[in-house]
Amino acid sequence: MTPLITSTFPQPPFPPEQPGRPGWPGRPGWPGRPGQPPGPPRPGPFQPPAPAPAIQPSRVWLDPAAWPRGLFERLLDRRIVLAHGYLDGESATRLCAQLLTLDAEGDDPIRLEVQGVDADLSAALTVMGVLDTVRVPVTAYAGGRTSGPGLGVLAAAGRRIAYPNAVFALSEPQVSFEGPVTALSSQEEQVRVMLDELFARLAEATGKDAAGLRADARQGRLLTAAQAVEYGLVHDLADVHSRPPRPDGADGGG
Repeated sequence: MTPLITSTFPQPPFPPEQPGRPGWPGRPGWPGRPGQPPGPPRPGPFQPPAPAPAIQPSRVWLDPAAWPRGLFERLLDRRIVLAHGYLDGESATRLCAQLLTLDAEGDDPIRLEVQGVDADLSAALTVMGVLDTVRVPVTAYAGGRTSGPGLGVLAAAGRRIAYPNAVFALSEPQVSFEGPVTALSSQEEQVRVMLDELFARLAEATGKDAAGLRADARQGRLLTAAQAVEYGLVHDLADVHSRPPRPDGADGGG
């Protein structure tokens, strides 16, 4: 009887690797060798990392929507009125209301801040008329660029002070006409009357001839704060507070 011959080669403990068949070595999810813990789990779909929590910005104003109103009210409590930007009919009405209210509430002077003001010709004349009727003294402080009919608002104040950085532009107002031909002549006459009133007030404030002012306006003459004092448009320059000495003792000179 022929004896049973066994192979001297070791038998593999598991079937050979056959990729593509479930549960075989080399395929994700294969449980591993017998008696050993299973391999790593099959990876799931990609999950993006969770976003970092947003940093909330700090709030400078307790109520951003209400701070302009509160600031203007504080200025009015100190009898300070602010005119800035382009004055049209609506903004001129608000400015007039503030001036008349302060005039009715007390006898102390009013400080009118004229900051970068230009104006519609009609609106400027409206504010000028109210300044003529205010009983208390009004001092105007001009800063930025004051131009066109805005100079009439400045000229209507009893006393006029210019900040050192102020500039003043003499220029002719820009007007346009709309409507039927029969009404254009009437509108042109109204504008002519308003221009005469504007330059008459500027002539009264500066002590110059109205015709000379019109010529300067046609040329677009620009005045610095110091030149405006010489021109007679403002009375004086605002006082500049001296700066405190530097900690290192340097005076800042070159």
